[in-house]
Amino acid sequence: MKRREHIAPDLTPLIDVVFLILIFFMVSSTFKKEELALLLTLPDANSATQEINKEEINIELTKDEVALKGKTLTFEALDASFVEIKDKLKPINVRIDKDVTYERVVKLLDLLNKHGLNNLALENKKEK
Repeated sequence: MKRREHIAPDLTPLIDVVFLILIFFMVSSTFKKEELALLLTLPDANSATQEINKEEINIELTKDEVALKGKTLTFEALDASFVEIKDKLKPINVRIDKDVTYERVVKLLDLLNKHGLNNLALENKKEK
């Protein structure tokens, strides 16, 4: 009686190719940081949080500075930047430090309202 030999394909070249593809994608991919420039202490909230969409505009406000898409600006430059926004329904995330005076918040909201940018989301830190 003849014995049959078990024939199995050699998986070594396949594994090599998979690792090469994995390394290629890891090296060629870019990791984009969020467009946030200021260190903020956000107020706490119990409500659900919303995921950040890449098409959204991020605005940050502290006692002394204001930033749009990760770049620190003055209110005058911010006003000029709002003129360039064509899509008035584009979502705008506003991150405000909890120590900011109400006057600065109203100034920012007035600028947004002046340009018809009313699709706002005020971000906060979710309470643990």
